[in-house]
Amino acid sequence: MPLGGVPRPMGSMPMLLGRRYNHPMTTDVPNDAATPDRCSIACPKCQAAMEKVTFKNIEIDRCTACRGLWFDMLEREHLDALKSSESIDIGPAHKEKRDEVVRINCPVCHTPMIRMVDLKNRNVWYESCPVCYGVFYDAGEFREHKEHHVFGFFRDLFDQKERT
Repeated sequence: MPLGGVPRPMGSMPMLLGRRYNHPMTTDVPNDAATPDRCSIACPKCQAAMEKVTFKNIEIDRCTACRGLWFDMLEREHLDALKSSESIDIGPAHKEKRDEVVRINCPVCHTPMIRMVDLKNRNVWYESCPVCYGVFYDAGEFREHKEHHVFGFFRDLFDQKERT
């Protein structure tokens, strides 16, 4: 039984799974429960229009101004598994201002997003939506996430020396 004690009719799962994928996915959501294609969304960082970019049948959104990338739920994980998928990140490398408070809203559900640190590469900070599970990477961050830069370790080391 869902929260609030109100049972849902069969087949009325929340419309979070199986969104906008052009390839077959195994989910528990019936085809009729998938959300309709949304109109273009605005970039959560700079509010510019986002363009749709496809890599091996996985469609994501890329900002036309700052080149940030928006991944709907599971799109990033699917692209992580594909070789050369970092080629969708065409923006210049972005150095995150870690002392700056970043408050952005999800471009899909307009919920305040949470700033996260990539566990595999702690130089990469991204924003994640706690409701629809979408993820936003600034330009260059997905590429760095995928490449797991060896020099990231050395950059951290030099950054620490500069602070002392």
